This record gives sequence, structure tokens and C-alpha cells, in this order.
Amino acid sequence: MISKKVVFFLLFITGELQLFAQEQESKQEIKADTALNLEEVVITSRQILGSKFMARNRAGSAYYVSPEEILKFGYTDINRMLKAVPGVNMYEEDGFGLRPNISLRGTKAERSERISIMEDGILAAPAPYSAPAAYYFPNAARMYAIEVLKGSSQIQYGPFTTGGAINMVSTPIPETFSIKAALTYGSYNTLKSHLTIGNSWKHFGFMTEYLRYSSDGFKKFENRRCKGFTRNDFIGKIMVRTDKSHPVGHLLELKFGYADELSDETYVGVTEEDFKKTPFLRYPGSQMDEMKNDHQQWVLTYRLNIPHKISVTANAYYNRFHRNWYKLNDVRAGITPKEKRSISDVLTDPETNHLYFDILTGKSDQPGEALLVRANNRTYHSKGVQAKMEYKLHTYKLYMDFELGLRLHHDEEDRFQWDDAYSMINKKMEIFREGIHGSNANRLISADAFAGYLLAKAQYGGWTLTGGLRYEDVDLLEKDYTKEDLDRTGKIRIETPNRARVVIPGVGLSYQIMNELSLFTGVHKGFSPPSAVLNQEAESSINMELGARLSTDNLKAEAIGFCNKYSHMLGSDLAAAGGLGTLEQFSVGKALVKGIEMLVQYQPLSEKCPVQMPLQLSYTYTDTELKSSFSNKTWGNVRKGDEIPYIFKHALNIQWGIEHRLFDVNITARYNSDMRTTPGQGKIAEREKIPAHFILDASANAHINKWLILKVNAINLANKTYLTSRHPSGLRAGHPFGIYGGVSLQF
Repeated sequence: MISKKVVFFLLFITGELQLFAQEQESKQEIKADTALNLEEVVITSRQILGSKFMARNRAGSAYYVSPEEILKFGYTDINRMLKAVPGVNMYEEDGFGLRPNISLRGTKAERSERISIMEDGILAAPAPYSAPAAYYFPNAARMYAIEVLKGSSQIQYGPFTTGGAINMVSTPIPETFSIKAALTYGSYNTLKSHLTIGNSWKHFGFMTEYLRYSSDGFKKFENRRCKGFTRNDFIGKIMVRTDKSHPVGHLLELKFGYADELSDETYVGVTEEDFKKTPFLRYPGSQMDEMKNDHQQWVLTYRLNIPHKISVTANAYYNRFHRNWYKLNDVRAGITPKEKRSISDVLTDPETNHLYFDILTGKSDQPGEALLVRANNRTYHSKGVQAKMEYKLHTYKLYMDFELGLRLHHDEEDRFQWDDAYSMINKKMEIFREGIHGSNANRLISADAFAGYLLAKAQYGGWTLTGGLRYEDVDLLEKDYTKEDLDRTGKIRIETPNRARVVIPGVGLSYQIMNELSLFTGVHKGFSPPSAVLNQEAESSINMELGARLSTDNLKAEAIGFCNKYSHMLGSDLAAAGGLGTLEQFSVGKALVKGIEMLVQYQPLSEKCPVQMPLQLSYTYTDTELKSSFSNKTWGNVRKGDEIPYIFKHALNIQWGIEHRLFDVNITARYNSDMRTTPGQGKIAEREKIPAHFILDASANAHINKWLILKVNAINLANKTYLTSRHPSGLRAGHPFGIYGGVSLQF
């Protein structure tokens, strides 16, 4: 069904725009700066912000993690890359950022499922509408820049418009011949090698990129055997374009990406007692746990640019993601189903469940069906077309910008899961019974969505008014073939449909009081799609912000207050959150999230000084309150007034550096206050708390010449053992001290 719409949509857009371009070409004179304008479009068109200047001058909250920042700190973990961004809340799971849990302005953090994650403006989650929990996240170690957007401008970047959007910007095709190579090695046998080659000519350009990232990991079994990971990432781009001297610019780019991962990751943490003694211990019952996945992406992009008038970007995209996370799910100490316990129950109360805990830790043998390992075998597809047209109209003192966007999208999740049973003999797991493939889950969830938005911006004097509407139309369908129809003949099939239609308005207003000071405010509707549950309503909210920005030669500062008032919040049954892992959403009801974001950037020394000492401070205060009482398996018993779990109330980040043309040294300090892991209020119980922690990182770079940089960076300088989460099952420690050195070459 969607293929016909896609073809018609592309033909209509390209045909109409080509006619319009030809008309404009015959009327418009070639200007001296045309080539420069076209070049800027080529380089930055996949970015939303494109620079820190654009982020600071946006009518709403935004942050741009620049290429210079990424190079300076040398991070490969998206959690550390985003820790300086106000309004971002996250918690670690594996210590390397393989599957991040990110929240923007108090949205649910688990699996980053309530934010719009994009790569080059294309939705990047495996199935953003039908199964938004992001078990795949673009490899941050290969990114050129990262953009974080919040506030009323969210109507441009759905479907999730409550908290915000994160756009990962991949490496662009260079304008001149370029070879970049980087190699780092350090603690826990961690290796990162990154190679990029590209060039552009008058009408043609290309770029190829390869990244390999691997580590033995910092978690070990009693026999000291490590459990680590290996990731490979390849990106290729080719581009053809018109001559830069042409008054109307056309560009066509094809992007292909392939990535795979083999990691010994698990949902099994440790008990409270073991965390105090051996926080990085892996229990024998998790020795078979393994994540294996591969990802493919295809993006065809067409761009049209008429300088100072109109620009168009149209994309056709396809993503495929397959993963099988083979991991321990239950422990059995007898022969009846009632004698089975989930690993979460076992680790939460090891004393009551001591028979099961002894099997998990290998203290006692169980020759029969002792450990049930689930093959979470799933395949995701995501495809569609989208187009964005921008038109500029400038009269006497009035500047008008119009933006129209359309998207046709289809995605689906295919679950075909089973359980294998293992025995525990002398702390070794031995296969006891292989499960029947598809016997645990055998269903297909799909979504067809149409989205469109219209945004208009008017600037007169010091006033800027931005207003727009977004429309989302989503059809969801679950086909459950059950374990009685493993061949999916259709003889047995339970179908559950759902649909959501919503109009999402948003408006923002800013006023430039003086050159150094501006005020801005905005209000917009928040929306998140429902799941394929009959008659389930979408998540909805009203979101407001009010802020001020100060900008002088050596000081940049902003303060923003925000308030998200949910009329209907949704939760999800995620195994990552301690649930059963069905991914079905449940109604939370009304909720209120409010807070403050602050950012200060100060340069105390004059630009003429050969040494610079930049200082940056960011702070986020987030207060959450649930307005309804309910009970379910994932969140337990919830009372009115409880706080949303896994949201730090206070988060402070400080960056300080010394920069010279020959070297730079940087120190980062991060403080997170106490955080609760289950809904609650008042003082946090110890068994439900992530204690406050203060973590120091550092980096140093020596610029030997214009081609060569020597690098070293350290994580967790004080080697502090700190708790990051109590989910999915048991306690998890953050990354211990690690030091990494390397070299970067550029020609």
C-alpha cells in the first residue's frame, strides 16, 4: 500500500520542484556569492542547527555538540557525550553506551523510547512507531556532530514531541581530498580504529568510513574470564551535483550503512551484598548471554537550492535491523512451572529465593531444567519517504520563513522467540532441552503513518514569532500467530488494531531586548504514539518553556524554565525496566514534570592571549509528579504524588580546559543527585535508590603539526565505584577508571 504512495509522492515533489526551478533559473541573475551559498547547503543540509551560534539564536532550547567538542574529549559513549547538555537525563546500563537510556525533560528514560532519535534527519530507531524502544542506537563514535532540540520547535521532528529530539550527524562528504585515521587503545583491551576517506570534484563526491570498536569489558566471572564486545560500522556515500556556478543547485546523494555487534551483554546484575564486595562480578548463570545484531541503512537524498529563495530536501529511506539477544530469563529449582522465578525476583530477594540464587551463582548443581535462556529473536524494518521545503520571503523590515514537511512511513517488528533450557553442572551451563522456535512469541506488529507539518517564522525588529501545526495519522496492527501456528499459515491469528490521529500546534516568541540579551517563550502539544492495544489512547501533554539568553564577547549564558503537563502519560512493559518484556504500553494517567535548565560558558582571557581557559557549567533541575494511583507488573503499586523513576532531580556538569595552539587539556566533572528506581515519594528507600555520585573525566591532546595529534583521555579519574541502575535485574556498576591513548592523522 505504501509503495504506490511513495512513488506518487516522489514523482510529484521532484516534478513540481523541477518546473519551479526552471522558471526561477530563467528569471534570476547569477550572483557572486552563489557558489559559497551552495557549498554551505552541501555541507550543512543534513544538520538541523549546524553550529553553536544557531543553537544559541533559536527560539527555544537547543544544544549543538560540535566536531571540536567530540575531538577534544574523545568520548565513544553517547552518555558522556550528552552529559553537558541541559535538560538531558540518562542512566548507564553496560558502561559503554551500547544501549543508552536517555530522557529529555523528564520523559521515560528506559531504552530512550520517548524521544525522536534521528541520523541525518531520518528516524533511526528500528521501528519508531510500532516498537520505539531503541535497542539499536547509532554508533556515537563515528558521528561528526550531535544536535539536541527541545521546546516548541518539536513539531518539526515527530512523532515524539514531548521531550525533544536528538539528531546524530554523520561524517559529511569533504569538499577536498581527505584521509582521516584515528587509533586508540587502553584499559580492558579496549580498541577503537576509525578510518575515513573522501573527496569531491566539480560534479561528483564520495566518502567511505569504517569504525571498529571492541573491548574485553570490565565485568568478569570468578575465574577472571572477561565478557566484552565487538562492533563494526561501515558507511559509504556517493554524490552528484550541478556546477556551483549554476543559479539553481541540484544534488543527489546515496548513503549506505552496515553495522554489526557481537557482545556478551546480559540482564543479570548482582545482589546488594555482592555489589559491596565484587561490583563487577558476573554470575555463572549468565555465561551463555550474548547479543548478536546487524543493521543496514539506505538513504537516497535529493536537494534543490535556489539561493535566498527556496530549498528542498527529499529522502527515501530503508532500515533493517535484526537482533537476537540470547539471555537468561528464569531460574527453575523444581519440575513444576510454579517453581520458576524470574532473575529480577531472584536478585531482588536472594534470601527468600536462595534455592534459585544458588543455581544462578553455581553454588549448587541442577542437572535438569535449571536455567531458561530466552532467544529474543526479532527483525525490524523501517522505510518511507519524506520531504521538506523552505521558502524565504524578505520585504522592507519583515523577514518571513516558511517550512513545509511531509512524511509517509511504514515500520514493523517481527518477534519469533523461544526458550532453551540449561543445566548447571560445576558452574558450567550445559544444554538440557532446545526450545521450539517461535514458541515464546510469534507475532508481527506494524505501523503505517502519515505526518506533515507547516511552520512559519516572522521577524520584525527585535521580535520573532514562530508558529506551526503538525499532523500525525498512525495505523497500528498486531498479528499474533501464537505458538499453534509457527509456520504463520494464518489459520490461527489474533489481530489487534489501533489508530491515532492528532493535530499538534506549537508557537514560540522571542524578543531581542538588546544585542546581548533576549527573552523567549513557547508552548506546544506533546504527543507519543500508542501501541497496538485496542482503543488505547496516545500520550498527550501541554508543554511550556520560558527562558532568557545573555551573549557577550566572553560570556554566553541561558536559563530556561519548563513545564510539561500530561493529560495522559503512557508507560511500557519493558524487560529493561523490570517488566515482562511484552512492550505493551499501559496508562499512567495525568502527570506533571517541571524544572530548570541553565548553561554558562565563560572565557576569562582575551582572544589575543595565546592561552585560553574556557569554562562551561550546565545544570538541570527536574521535578516529577504522577497524578494517578494504579498497579501493574512493571511499576508495582503507584500512589498519587509519586515521582517518575530514573530521573535525577539535580544534575550538574562542569567543563574546564586550557587551550593552546600546540596542546589542550580538559577536565569534566559530573554530579548526579540521588535517584529513585521505582515510583515513590518522600525519602528514597535504600533498596530503591541510586546514590548521588561525582565523576571526573579528563583528556589531553598534543597538536604535533597540522596532520598529527597525540591523544589521551581518562574516564572516572578517581576510580569511584558507583551504582548506575537496579534494572533490568540486580545492581549495575558504572565504568571504573580507564585510560586510553592514541593518535589521529589527517591529510
